[in-house]
Amino acid sequence: MSGIFGVVSREDCAESLFYGTDYHSHLGTEYGGLAVLGTDFERHIRDVSQSQFKSKFYDDYKGMKGNKGIGVISASEEQPIYLRSKFGPFCIATNGRIENAEELTEKMLEKGISFSEMSKKTVNVTELIAKIISQGSSLINGIENLFDVIEGSCSLLLLNKDGIYAARDRFGYTPLIIGKRKDAWAITSETCAFPNNSFDIIKYIEPGEIILINEEGMVQKKKPTEDNISQICAFLWIYTGFPASSYDGINVEIVRERCGRYLAKHDKDIDVDLVTGVPDSGIAHGLGYSMESGKPFRRPLVKYTPGYGRSYTPPSQEIRDHIAKMKLIAIKEVIEGNSIVVCEDSIVRGTQLKNYTIKKLWDYGAKQIHLRPACPPLIFPCRFNLSTRSPKELAARNAIKELQGRDVEDVSEYVDHNSEKHKKMVEYISKDLGVTTLRYQTVDDMIKAIGRPKDKLCLYCWTGECPKSRCLKPAIDIVDIKKPSAKEVIKEKPTR
Repeated sequence: MSGIFGVVSREDCAESLFYGTDYHSHLGTEYGGLAVLGTDFERHIRDVSQSQFKSKFYDDYKGMKGNKGIGVISASEEQPIYLRSKFGPFCIATNGRIENAEELTEKMLEKGISFSEMSKKTVNVTELIAKIISQGSSLINGIENLFDVIEGSCSLLLLNKDGIYAARDRFGYTPLIIGKRKDAWAITSETCAFPNNSFDIIKYIEPGEIILINEEGMVQKKKPTEDNISQICAFLWIYTGFPASSYDGINVEIVRERCGRYLAKHDKDIDVDLVTGVPDSGIAHGLGYSMESGKPFRRPLVKYTPGYGRSYTPPSQEIRDHIAKMKLIAIKEVIEGNSIVVCEDSIVRGTQLKNYTIKKLWDYGAKQIHLRPACPPLIFPCRFNLSTRSPKELAARNAIKELQGRDVEDVSEYVDHNSEKHKKMVEYISKDLGVTTLRYQTVDDMIKAIGRPKDKLCLYCWTGECPKSRCLKPAIDIVDIKKPSAKEVIKEKPTR
């Protein structure tokens, strides 16, 4: 997962861009980037894997001059990318995952198109996206072609002399939101970037929609997807998103509190002394559980926030384990002799919970540990963003392998929380983690907590289900450049 932010102002935009981008630091861990357009483009990209975005870019933004710009904090590759195209020069920042990137790269190479940017010994996916767009008959047509040929998801911000083009992926997997203040317009992945920068939410961009913002205001350049397939990632509310953010009008903190309440409703048979949440994303789940159960919320584990970020997002297990070990500090005086409900956003690999979080609680004298993840078992690796990458990384799939004695392709019986196989899988994970009890959130309760219809959420990593049109390979080849139809060309006066 990456976070993208863009701003167009009547005055210099660098300060707003800097702080707006910084509010996406919880999403990416590898690279940060800023690009500003004034008399010319100015671009800076820094490695932020061992430092905060603010410290790396503070001096950069002070010297940047221009009234429009885009920023990104990326989970994988260096961006924004600069490209000199037949439409003129532009910079582009992206968020998503393209499953068939290697295949598309080979087709581009066959056409004689070269690549200069590399990311971990492979082609930089954002450069690939930029060059696919540049093959269109216009920027809008190029973005449409991109959506036609990719498998996975991609939302983007494209900066050029016209302003900033914002395109939300066709299935709405990742959010983009437009904000406005007296002197500027902005586009963000996370609405938490708006309040302290004095922006008000104006519009949640729809799936497949393309919007242009500039000094004159906002104009729709491409209408939303006609069949209204909207499948936003449910994990945004459960874990990935920041508590102060809202997606499609639904706030993250409120959803997490509701998740905790649903978890507590199924726990009438246990008696505990206190409730907690694993910092940071588990806290609101724990607060909701405490509200519903009437048990006090306390903090047996506190996060040393100044030095450590999220332990889920870094690319290597070694780094994830180190952060997990160092960031949480246990408080013996709160733990000793107590039975504790521990709310967590999810169990992905389970290694950090087992080796660090749970071990610290037992070592400091916990009487019982009742683990309550706010979402169901993650059984399928994500196809649409850079989160879980392989079944081998999932605690549930490792449990299934041990129970079956081999890897199995059909795991559908383990998905149903009422099935015996599901119960045995949970029992195995519980014993492996070393907790007194383990109860997962059900899919139905998670959906109710979010408050969107089931068919408007991506639940792939829990159910393995997605619309056929989303999972099938695209029918259009990258060499086929279609001309925009009359319906696709929209000419409207900007919203000021």
